[in-house]
Amino acid sequence: QLVESGGGLVQAGGSLRLSCAASGRTFSSYDMGWVRQAPGKEREFVGTITWTASTYLTDSVKGRFTISRDNAKNTAYLQMNSLKPEDTAVYYCAGRRSSTYYFYSDRSDYDYWGQGTHVTVSS
Repeated sequence: QLVESGGGLVQAGGSLRLSCAASGRTFSSYDMGWVRQAPGKEREFVGTITWTASTYLTDSVKGRFTISRDNAKNTAYLQMNSLKPEDTAVYYCAGRRSSTYYFYSDRSDYDYWGQGTHVTVSS
């Protein structure tokens, strides 16, 4: 089970840190992804942190977002800085067994999927 937190309303240029708390004993062996869905748009890959802590980010957030994980706390994080109105979306965290592809955006590609947390960036 995955539970996201940390969303909210922030002004453009501000920051938020999303957390994704996982239950179970296998968190450290899973790749953790972040996916977002803006109103009226399809889901979009945001980033992945692998079980070895390698990170991959979509181009639109590089330099602004970072992904990290704390295996001792079974938690993954998405630090979002310099937020823009176009970052407004529901953000989902998701987990899957490690693979060699890291850019999944579809729920069916993950073993676990969180309930989502809303992020609204005002201009």
